Amino acid sequence: MIETVVERLLEQLSDPVLLTGVTQVAAAGALAAIVVGLSRFRGLALERELGVALARGLVQIVAMGSIVGVLLTVDLVWSGVILLSMMGGATWISKERGEGLPGVVRVSFVAIALGSGLVIVTMTLAGAIEATVRNLVPVGSMIIANAMQINSLALDRFRGEIASNRAEIEAGLALGAPPAAVVSRHVQTGVRASLIPVIDSLKSLGWVWIPGIMAGMILGGENPIYAALYQFVIMAMIFGAGGLTSMTSSLLIGKYVFTEAEQLREIDDGE
Repeated sequence: MIETVVERLLEQLSDPVLLTGVTQVAAAGALAAIVVGLSRFRGLALERELGVALARGLVQIVAMGSIVGVLLTVDLVWSGVILLSMMGGATWISKERGEGLPGVVRVSFVAIALGSGLVIVTMTLAGAIEATVRNLVPVGSMIIANAMQINSLALDRFRGEIASNRAEIEAGLALGAPPAAVVSRHVQTGVRASLIPVIDSLKSLGWVWIPGIMAGMILGGENPIYAALYQFVIMAMIFGAGGLTSMTSSLLIGKYVFTEAEQLREIDDGE
């Protein structure tokens, strides 16, 4: 098994197409560097985060490409292990956006695992995702990544809502209103805000943009109508996973922000 893995990696590294890829990365990196430079020039103080994100993204995606190439030779059960590790990574990244909220790690993992996991399992049983490593890992990663982004948006917006409306919330509690009632509007605001990007993507699907999977299927000779239908399935899976994730995380975190005595906890607004 180890020999097979090593042979697979050496085969990937010796492929001449990698030189073309490196050239393309250099061109894309130059464009990204312009954005980083403009950030510094405009005083946005984002250059460090942008630079780290770009370097980290390149290393991670190349590593994942190598892993996927190796995964094609292993048993199906390993796809579940990889997807669970992706959920763990997604939890860690979401935690950074929800820093200061109580129980944010636990809430993020439960929400992302529930939202993306339920969609992946359901659509695999429905046949939309083929039960192979080649299909489960790439498609599952897209669903998990989008659930993570939506979860991060929901947590960030909810934290801002609590910080901005603390006096109003505490006044409601003082008048005897239950915690769930005084925080429900802010939970709803967080969920709505987190779903705006994916809703806009659905609205523009096929009109403003043709997503990569559909374009790739068409270029690969697939029936264009089937490619369009499958792309919609992907977007619907992303929407379903994101919606379940944001609703779950917002509801759970809405309970964690209160003490057992029904008092609002101190929350760092991240500024």
